[in-house]
This record gives sequence, structure tokens and C-alpha cells, in this order.
Amino acid sequence: MSLNRVRTSMLLAAALGALAAPALAQTAPAEPAAPAVRIPASAEERAAYNRLDPLARSVFWSREMEVNPLDPVAGVELAEALRQLGQHEQAAQTARQVLTTQPGNVEAMLEIGRAEIARGQAFYGIAPLEQARDLAPNDWRPLSLLGVAYQQVRRADDAQGAWQRALALSPDNPNILTNAGMALATSGDAAGAEAMLRRAVAQPTATLQMRLNLAMTLGLQGKMAEAEQIIRRDLPPEAAERNLQWLRAQAQGQAIATAAVSPTDQASARTWGSLQTP
Repeated sequence: MSLNRVRTSMLLAAALGALAAPALAQTAPAEPAAPAVRIPASAEERAAYNRLDPLARSVFWSREMEVNPLDPVAGVELAEALRQLGQHEQAAQTARQVLTTQPGNVEAMLEIGRAEIARGQAFYGIAPLEQARDLAPNDWRPLSLLGVAYQQVRRADDAQGAWQRALALSPDNPNILTNAGMALATSGDAAGAEAMLRRAVAQPTATLQMRLNLAMTLGLQGKMAEAEQIIRRDLPPEAAERNLQWLRAQAQGQAIATAAVSPTDQASARTWGSLQTP
């Protein structure tokens, strides 16, 4: 082969290699993109979501827990949302997870107590509530919840003592008064219950359920005129009529231990044997 032909072959090979290089670069697999770094929501975003319904809050706080599983605020807020959705056992478990990283978190202890009371297992909420009481001696909430828990496990004297201590810290608190009043009602002291519930509903922060509890207590003592006045003032006509029919039936001697006042579109009245929780 002549020297010129060899040089020509070498030039062609170099040219072909130069042309092929970009093609190879275009077909080479791209490097995988780094996963986006997720950061917790801002204080403003958290406040906005906390104004939404329990389902929306449970989704939001679950995502916050995914971002940071050790976030105690997210854990407590998720537990509260789950409890309000009726997922009491899961709520208690979520609050207990908070205590694994923050053993002194009083808010988590309160959520455990609320969840255990709500699912009818108050015995398992007493220890964390007593711990919360000891850690926050000037906070009325552990004492109020302890009264509910003690009442549920039939420790009536302990319940009344807890509520009296709570009222010493927060006089005329309608939540505490309602708890104590409903406990008196279930123990047969209708007059004592009425006095407590009247004090509760006289407070500016009294709720619809508190007023319905008073109406129920009045009706079951035969004070139907005042009970009807309260119910018709607070409920739409159809809901009011259902509640009054139920109340008249109970006043006539039917069993009341597990009966419930008919619910409204906005809220349901407490059963006779249940208690308000803060």
C-alpha cells in the first residue's frame, strides 16, 4: 500500500471517530437526579393547616412526620387529628412514639390520656396523665383529664378530688365543671350535677354540648319547660324535636345508662354516661 493511501485511511478513521463521539454522548444514559430535599412546613403553613378539618390535618401532619419522624410537634398534632377521626388506638400509639424521643413531653401525655379515655380504656391513660400532672403542677388539664379517667375506672372520690384541684388552678373553667357535673349526674346526684352544669354554661366559652348536658339533666329531673327552652334555642326544629322526644322518654322512666341524645348536623350531644374532655 502506498504512503498516500495509508495517510488517507488514517484521516478517514479519525474523521469517523470524531463524528461518532457526539452520537455516543447523546445515547449515553443520564446520571440519576439527586432526590429533592424535603423541609418541614413553615410556622405559617402549620398554623393554616391546623384550622382545617381532622382528615386534612392528619394527612398534613403525617407528611411532616415523614420529613422528620422525630418532630414532637408533628407527632402530637397527628395524634390529636387521629383521635378526632375516631382512630383512638392509633392516636395513643402515635403520642407514645413522641415520648420515646421526648420522655417529658406533657402534650403527648395528655393526648395518650385523651385517646385512652375516648376508646374506653382509661386505665391505660392514668399513668401518663399522673406523670403530666407531676411535670406541670400548675396546669389544670392533666387534673381535669385524670378526673375523667378515674371516673371511668370507678374511682369516684379520686375523680372529684382531681376536679377540685383543677378548679383551684382554673376557677369556673367550663370543661372541668362539665366533667364534674356529669360525673355527679351518673352517680345519681342530679341536683349537684345541675349546679355544676349551670356554672359551666354561665361561662363565655361554654359550648353547645355543655348546654345540652344541662338540658338533659334538667329534663331528667322533670324540669322539662326549661330543658325545652334550651334545646329549642340551640338546635334546629327537627333536631330539637328528636332530642325532646328522647328526653321525654327517659323522664318517663326508660333506661338511660347508654342512651344518647340525637346528633345534630354540627355536633352530637354527649351520652348520659360520657364526659366532656378538655
